[in-house]
Amino acid sequence: MHTENRTHFLSSRYARAGTAILVLQAALFYAASRGEQIPSSQPLDKFPERAGEWRTVQRGVIEKEVQQVLRADDTLSRVYASAGAPSAVNLFVAYFKTQRAGQAPHSPKNCLPGAGWVPSSSGVIDVQVAGEPQPIPINRYVVSRAGEKGVVLYWYQSRARVVANEYAAKFWLVADSIRYHRSDTALVRVWVPVVSNDEAVATATGERFVQALFPELRRYLPS
Repeated sequence: MHTENRTHFLSSRYARAGTAILVLQAALFYAASRGEQIPSSQPLDKFPERAGEWRTVQRGVIEKEVQQVLRADDTLSRVYASAGAPSAVNLFVAYFKTQRAGQAPHSPKNCLPGAGWVPSSSGVIDVQVAGEPQPIPINRYVVSRAGEKGVVLYWYQSRARVVANEYAAKFWLVADSIRYHRSDTALVRVWVPVVSNDEAVATATGERFVQALFPELRRYLPS
């Protein structure tokens, strides 16, 4: 009975995922021994106050305690609004020059439930943005807490690449470390409040903002 249980576990997707992570970590350790190239980037606090029809209405402040846990090299927290949108949107960017010393983006799927937000749905949507031949994949995550609900759109952005899946981001981290000697990345998160319980409208609002934001974002994150 115990042997069967062990066999079942070893064939499970959790075991396979764990094995893949160990392999990726070993490859990253090997790549780290060969040195790293840190790309230059523009400070995020210089990010434009306007993006298309959207303009900054509030600058966020990230507390020192949060910064210490996040361990990002640069961050951006803003609230943008548009006359044609039913609600303002919150933009958060965390940029990491390297992930070889233990710094890495914190997935909203881990952070938000830890802060009391209850997820109700999650998936991936494709958004067409200017300058990209194919739509970019973005995570769509719906959460609620104490009568509030929000649509969270987020992705990982690194060396001319947008990735939604966390495991795929780890794979490309190792590939870029080996081939280009780089491990820089950024987590980009867009939060849209859900008004009148209309998740579709909130999602469409977030997509419009991403389409306006992305060309500017490419100028501030290394390619």
